Amino acid sequence: MSGRRPAYRPVPTKDPRRVAYDLLRAVAERDAYANLTLPGMLRERGLDERDRALATELGYGTLRAQGLLDAVLAACLDRPLETVDATLLDVLRLGAYQLLRTRIPTHAAVNTSVDLARTVLTHGQVSVVNAVLRKVSAYDEGSWLERVAPTMADDSAAHLAQQYAHPAWIVRAYRDALGGDWAETAAALAADDERPRVHLVARPGRIGRDELVAISGGAPGPWSPYAVRLEGGDPGALAAVRDARAGVQDEGSQLAVLALTGTALDGSDRSWLDLCAGPGGKAALLGALAAEREATVLALEIQPHRARLVEQATRGLPVRTVVADGRQPPGDGHDRVLVDAPCTGLGALRRRPEARWRRQPTDIPPLARLQRELLTAGLQAARPGGLVGYVTCSPHLAETRAVVADVVRRTGAEQVDARGALPGIPDLGDGPAVQLWPHRHGTDAMFIALLRTPRP
Repeated sequence: MSGRRPAYRPVPTKDPRRVAYDLLRAVAERDAYANLTLPGMLRERGLDERDRALATELGYGTLRAQGLLDAVLAACLDRPLETVDATLLDVLRLGAYQLLRTRIPTHAAVNTSVDLARTVLTHGQVSVVNAVLRKVSAYDEGSWLERVAPTMADDSAAHLAQQYAHPAWIVRAYRDALGGDWAETAAALAADDERPRVHLVARPGRIGRDELVAISGGAPGPWSPYAVRLEGGDPGALAAVRDARAGVQDEGSQLAVLALTGTALDGSDRSWLDLCAGPGGKAALLGALAAEREATVLALEIQPHRARLVEQATRGLPVRTVVADGRQPPGDGHDRVLVDAPCTGLGALRRRPEARWRRQPTDIPPLARLQRELLTAGLQAARPGGLVGYVTCSPHLAETRAVVADVVRRTGAEQVDARGALPGIPDLGDGPAVQLWPHRHGTDAMFIALLRTPRP
């Protein structure tokens, strides 16, 4: 038979492995975000609940485990991994994930991968899939780790990088943020590989948390008075989410808003600013809280399409959205300012499984410069004695404590102990900033610092 790739032909839309494969291709070819892409795929293709769960596990799991899968596949191929056709590699990754990290029987994992290959690869590549996956199936995950990973004694970061499928530079960043504790670093990495629960926020004044628990089937979050945690499902199917009485928002993100709004402030408290508001989750919670206090929120977003998302999320709330660069905010004299700065997103890797392989250490310096500029602008936009909350969804020290320390040194701002605004939450560290963690708090690894502007 010819080695020519067959013309595209759709397979049954209810095939969860094809959905997972298409997700991998969307991430690779279009730089798509898996957590934004997969829900639409599942709805469009009409999978039942069981197959939705399988497609999600295979798609997200394969993306998370890519580093380990590639190391195993490299040991089973007769050519360098970088020379393997991208579509073939995704089929191999998907099959290897089933063999190493699921309870799917070996014959089923290999046979279904070969069936998938027949629909998306050439005839010659199909035989490669069969041969390589049979080699992968010779050992379980633990045995493969012994073959492809250095020992902890030889290279702790490289060992954990393979064991938990993270780039070694992220392993080292986590270790640094956790004070050099390798055991807790391993726990943090393991939490990144767990399937995250869906977190909802019951927007105050629009829906009570008890009502949201009842209609969603979830459970109250342990830390935020507005949080509800779901085991799974499509939150977009809930009427309360569709009509913006509730929203999808990690509990750590909610706590960042609550830390800023729950800290005492002398003097006026009517003018709030969200300096980097897109896509609008924090702005919506700020707006709901502002409505209860007769305050208003100015939400800035530099990207017009993200500004439209902010407008949609905050409709009916005392929030005015403006397309503007947060480094040059219009006006000043705000009582409270939220600086939710763009960052690497290393704190949300469990929700964005492809991000760990996209980000590079070279991303850090330009982001840190932007973060310092935004925090400085936030302090300048606040009134004397006003409060600024600096938030990143990253535990990397260069994006968190180093940024705050540098700006405090240059501006004379006073750092406020953020732990006081989050009573009852354990393991917040030594302060004054707070670092949340998935393995400690079940939230994204959100960093929260509070700064008070100098008084005259």
